[in-house]
Amino acid sequence: MAPRVRSRSDKRPLERLHEKIATHDRGWFFAQIADKVSTRRAEMGLSQRELAELVGTTQSAIARLERGGRPPRIDTLLNIAEALDCDLVVDLVPKKGERAGQG
Repeated sequence: MAPRVRSRSDKRPLERLHEKIATHDRGWFFAQIADKVSTRRAEMGLSQRELAELVGTTQSAIARLERGGRPPRIDTLLNIAEALDCDLVVDLVPKKGERAGQG
């Protein structure tokens, strides 16, 4: 019997997250942040609950971010970066083929 191919809905959240990062799908920016938050949290030996306490949010909010759910507010991201001893870097880059001043 051939192995079953997972449909998009069957894939685990982390698999979907890595797909978004690899394909630059809509939401890839937050998917990259989510992956980095999860990795850094683990490197620091923090649980989701411990990170949430440092940030002033809930464990479920950290879990939602890490699985690629609704993106957090920028102030929450800044607090997460601070708690993880990181800088939050956001960059605006003109789209390819467009000149400055044109929209």
